[in-house]
Amino acid sequence: MASPYDLTGRRVVVTGTSSGIGEAVASAFAGAGARVAGISLDGGGPVDGIFVAGDTGDPDAVESLAERVATAWGGIDVWVNNAARLLVKPAVETSDDDWHDLLRGNLHGYFYGCRAAARRMIAAGSGSIVNVTSAARIQAVPGLAAYSAAKGAIEALTKTLALELAPHGVTVNAVAPGATDTQMNARAYTAEVRRTYEERIPLGRIGTAEDIAGAVLFLATDAARYVTGHELVVDGGLTINGAVGHAED
Repeated sequence: MASPYDLTGRRVVVTGTSSGIGEAVASAFAGAGARVAGISLDGGGPVDGIFVAGDTGDPDAVESLAERVATAWGGIDVWVNNAARLLVKPAVETSDDDWHDLLRGNLHGYFYGCRAAARRMIAAGSGSIVNVTSAARIQAVPGLAAYSAAKGAIEALTKTLALELAPHGVTVNAVAPGATDTQMNARAYTAEVRRTYEERIPLGRIGTAEDIAGAVLFLATDAARYVTGHELVVDGGLTINGAVGHAED
């Protein structure tokens, strides 16, 4: 019997493949034997495949990639929505343009990706969609109002689509990274922020993009074929840590 973790020949689309989590996810799928396509602002990708430059906040760009992959490879088996950017700004200082620009890629792009993937997966009668959310929607962080609102909406979208697509043999899940070392977070993670995270994360370190990629891969394998509508939190235990140093009896 083939391993339920075998992804040989799977046709995978990942958004935001030029750096960070998206780059690690694309590399991990390729390493597991999948064919990988992707979209990013600069068109970069870490492996051989179909990689295009584009903005996931543009529905035409997302649909064009989906159609190109489906035509070239005969379909799409896995779609990973990951492309995002960070905005750290108090809500009262967030302009209308800030808000809408952040949601364009961080939320609208996820909907466009889900829709493009779902249309093709419904026709095929199978498929897996994985959305990258964030532990910031669980454990609130000041200054991340727009970012966290987008991630919370994606979690709700994931659960709703899981119900809508289940009759068609399509699973929809999410992975919620905690603090993760990526280029997107490089400016926000000052030395003080890093020390605080290392103190608060039970596993004692900030996560890597590869830590997140492993969870994404799992949800796209046959080992997770009976998992849908689930958000897998990958945060080293940060969001469950209520330790404040109580004195022992």
